[in-house]
Amino acid sequence: MTNDRQLECDVLVVGGGINGAGIARDCAGRGLSVILCDKDDLGAHTSSASSKLIHGGLRYLEHREFGLVRKALAERELLLRSAPHIMHPLRFVMPHDAGQRPAWLIRAGLFLYDRLAPRDFLPGSESADLACHPAGVPLKPAFTRGFVYSDGWVDDARLVVLNAMDARERGAMVLTHTRCTAFERHPGHWMATLAHAGGAQRVKARCLVNAAGPWAASVAQLATGTAPARRLRLVKGSHIVVPRLFDHPFAYIFQHPDGRIVFAMPYEGAFTLIGTTDVEFQGDPDQVGIAGSETSYLCELANRYFRHQLTPGDVVWSYSGVRPLLEDAAASAAAATRDYLLGQDSAAAPLLSVFGGKITTYRRLAQEGSDWICRALGRAAPAWTGNALLPGGDLFGPVPGSRGVLEFGRWVAALQQRHAWLPPALAQRWARAYGTRVEVLLGDAGSIAGLGEQVAPGLYAAELRYLVRHEWARCAQDVLWRRSKLGLHLPPGCAGDIDAWIAACRQGLGAAPLTETAW
Repeated sequence: MTNDRQLECDVLVVGGGINGAGIARDCAGRGLSVILCDKDDLGAHTSSASSKLIHGGLRYLEHREFGLVRKALAERELLLRSAPHIMHPLRFVMPHDAGQRPAWLIRAGLFLYDRLAPRDFLPGSESADLACHPAGVPLKPAFTRGFVYSDGWVDDARLVVLNAMDARERGAMVLTHTRCTAFERHPGHWMATLAHAGGAQRVKARCLVNAAGPWAASVAQLATGTAPARRLRLVKGSHIVVPRLFDHPFAYIFQHPDGRIVFAMPYEGAFTLIGTTDVEFQGDPDQVGIAGSETSYLCELANRYFRHQLTPGDVVWSYSGVRPLLEDAAASAAAATRDYLLGQDSAAAPLLSVFGGKITTYRRLAQEGSDWICRALGRAAPAWTGNALLPGGDLFGPVPGSRGVLEFGRWVAALQQRHAWLPPALAQRWARAYGTRVEVLLGDAGSIAGLGEQVAPGLYAAELRYLVRHEWARCAQDVLWRRSKLGLHLPPGCAGDIDAWIAACRQGLGAAPLTETAW
């Protein structure tokens, strides 16, 4: 069934990953009317399958990508300030392997890394005696020397959702599970057909943004009838999660004999996250998964460094994503550039296509893209996201600052004092996930009973209701693996109970609040 009511907007963004959500947010904040759509959930693919890092990319220095590293480093502390609840600083330890990169080269790289962009609160790099350092305890005795430097951690899937929430709060319409099936390009506008479970909808947009990630080439082909001039190189990156290998708060960066870098990081309290691989990918991005050879590769690398030896049987969870990298002359997937390109086509109605990119540079990419969109539409609107908070990030006021990052524990303590009835573990989890929006989640609740039914251990009706109403959650998969990582902690049978609860909740709320349009 097709809805005869035509939607109109300045900007139609196709793709609800981090780049699409970032562009929708930026444009909405400049006063443009925006519709964002994705064929699946927000951040359902590449953007929730990253290494969870806000980083400059130390290894990119080796490929002489100084511009990319500088750009990413300049964003690092800015992003940490914008959402200190879902991001935090992280110190990395690189054990020195005498058979790999020489110590002088590592020191030179870290010297550059510390100085390519200003740092306000992140400490610089230093050498470490691993015989005395806490990070040396779980390592094999052969690793006695190392280097320590700073980067940041991010909950990648929640970063996407927060950008979409901010876009909606600034007037954008966000449509999940909505696929673009046809485009018509006219001199001054686009006509697009959006397909949804409830039917189809026509949308008239002055500008089209193709931020479809691994599907960007196919969306470009559908929109213009021709393949984009710049080819994408699809590269699969996989990670494994194993029971915790160390108790300290440091992460590791390991060198592999093949020249690659792999991280091992604290994860969800009880686990260690290890990744990533770089494998050329030729298949369907909807059907991506880790191969046995990738699991073995990551276990073997971890076993090169850690005393405790892993086998594939130790893996409790794994995830894979397809990164759409710009095709370049690099011989290996690991060496392919992680920089981005904005394809700008104003031959008729404007078309902006996003190719490549990484999570750390998403805000910068969105700002540059929105600058071009405003020029193409004849709108004068200044950039604004460089000094703005994401939803829940206003821990100590409406202006970004280092307090939210450096004094997060103090804010959590105040939250627990205000709601002394909340179990400390639950308060801590909610603080990290929702920041100040935890008060919206709590509503008028003044006791555990006030949170409603406990649908799964530690997962109450109040939280599920918040995720359905405010964060587009539609099924257990959305809740357990993207809005949170409770899937690692809860019994497998909980998914069915959560699906049933959400279905009943959605039926009670009706379609309009969930899809943001009356199909």
